[in-house]
Amino acid sequence: MALFSRLRTNLNLFSQKHHRYLATSSILSSGDKTPLTSKDKTRAALTLLKSESNPEKILEICRAAALTPESHLDRLAFSIAINKLSEANYFNGISQYLEELKTRPDLQNERFHAHSIILYGQANMTEHAVRTFKEMDEHKLRHSVGAFNALLLALTIAKDYKEVKRVFIEFPKTYGIKPDLDTYNRVIKAFCESGDSSSAYSILAEMDRKSIKPNASSFGALVAGFYKEEKYEDVNKVLQIMERYGMMSGVSMYNVRIHSLCKLRKCAEAKALLDEMLSKGMKPNAVTYSHFIYGFCKDGNFEEAKKFYRIMSNSGLSPNSSVYFTMVYFMCKGGDYETALGFCKESIAKGWVPNFTTMKSLVTGLAGASKVSEAKELIGLVKEKFTKNVDTWNEIEAGLPQ
Repeated sequence: MALFSRLRTNLNLFSQKHHRYLATSSILSSGDKTPLTSKDKTRAALTLLKSESNPEKILEICRAAALTPESHLDRLAFSIAINKLSEANYFNGISQYLEELKTRPDLQNERFHAHSIILYGQANMTEHAVRTFKEMDEHKLRHSVGAFNALLLALTIAKDYKEVKRVFIEFPKTYGIKPDLDTYNRVIKAFCESGDSSSAYSILAEMDRKSIKPNASSFGALVAGFYKEEKYEDVNKVLQIMERYGMMSGVSMYNVRIHSLCKLRKCAEAKALLDEMLSKGMKPNAVTYSHFIYGFCKDGNFEEAKKFYRIMSNSGLSPNSSVYFTMVYFMCKGGDYETALGFCKESIAKGWVPNFTTMKSLVTGLAGASKVSEAKELIGLVKEKFTKNVDTWNEIEAGLPQ
């Protein structure tokens, strides 16, 4: 009887879902009668999702786009939707939507179930994530190591580190799963994020017993964890273990160490590592310089931050959006609105606009520094490129000194 009841429920869900898809497909249409491709639908959905706050409309947009985890753009749309629904505390809607999707014929596979587990983790719905994994066999799907790794990731995203440990210990025996390198890396990351990096030594020992060789991700997570806990002797110990495995520190490992030190406001020690890199003939990349820019900005040393920005540009490396956003935010915080304006204009020219709070701070700061025309010009640039918050920007502009 339970089986027939479940089948009847699934059929009802599928019927409701199909009706909703037909009813909402016009949401994504711009009025053109030309049929939209899957990619067109997703792009339209992404545009709508970024400005939509009504939970039911968010779900309608997702249903109309018929999202699938097979596409990167679709995964991005899923992520934005789940974040917004979580912020609205619309957890029942999240559960109903993800369970409904399991009835779609094209999503009755391991890939979607694994992704739905991650989405539940993103929403901090860890019980649903665990239950989805447990019930995979009811959908004639196996409890694969890939799905298991997705569960560990979901629990880590939700910062439920205690559950990560329980699942890692119990589930391989219960479901006949053989942990792989990704499994161990996820557990190492969870331990390090939770402030219990030393426990990861036992994971390395287990990997060694099972002849699974750690990789750069394994050691990178460990090094970052020990830096976060300011256990510098353990950092050196991990680097020595790396060497025993025949792995030498490359640019990526130096970047991990530099980033960790910059977050601790130890930029001088980070610069010493940069000198060490250069002495070994290593070439820093854009990530290296972006860490220094963030570190010096956070430390209030804006001249050094600008110096590293120039070095980065002169090296033929292109700053990404986060570099621009960092510079604009911290220059505003330091009261250097003229420099912030320069970085902001460069960023907008590349299609990257800092968040509303930072932009408002810049506009207000410029006006306060008797640069009202520059403030109005900046507002005009934002309104020209982006329609979001136009009314708010009009109000701000009206309030500026004439």
